[in-house]
Amino acid sequence: MAKKEMEVVKGVDLNRYMGRWYEIASFPSRFQPKNGANTRATYTLKEDGTVNVLNETWTDGKRGYIEGSAYKADPNSDEAKLKVKFYVPPFLPIIPVVGDYWVLYLDDDYQYALIGQPSRKYLWILCRQTHLDEEIYNQLVQKAIDEGYDVSKLHKTPQSDPPPSEEEGPKDTKGFWYFKSLLGK
Repeated sequence: MAKKEMEVVKGVDLNRYMGRWYEIASFPSRFQPKNGANTRATYTLKEDGTVNVLNETWTDGKRGYIEGSAYKADPNSDEAKLKVKFYVPPFLPIIPVVGDYWVLYLDDDYQYALIGQPSRKYLWILCRQTHLDEEIYNQLVQKAIDEGYDVSKLHKTPQSDPPPSEEEGPKDTKGFWYFKSLLGK
């Protein structure tokens, strides 16, 4: 039996969605560092209406990061279905890698969100703070179950309080796991 189409949030105000989000939990990709911590995403709206995406994670004290851009999959739709595009540095010529970013739940105050993909291979729980109330967390997990996700794969991301600053830790360019995870490999 085919699973029903996922229900996606409608009418997201991108301006309000911008800023920093902390990864509370996710389906780990096999490319993602096993001991990655303090993973977060920072979104900045650009003049052309696209979104600059900065993903950061710390592994053994080293900051790994990757930048890309996001845009609405269908500019005429009010559904929160975005495409995220990263330029993959290890390959020449530079080729873009595009992944889906579907907002499955977002609270009215834009404080926490559930993000998925049509393949259901990836899932993220994001929050404006480094800690999300357990009751809310469980509600988001239930929403994921309702949308057909296997939540046994959900892994909580360690977050330190206060979070590290951008300058902390030597630069680590091994952000490559991120594209591969978006490709659904």
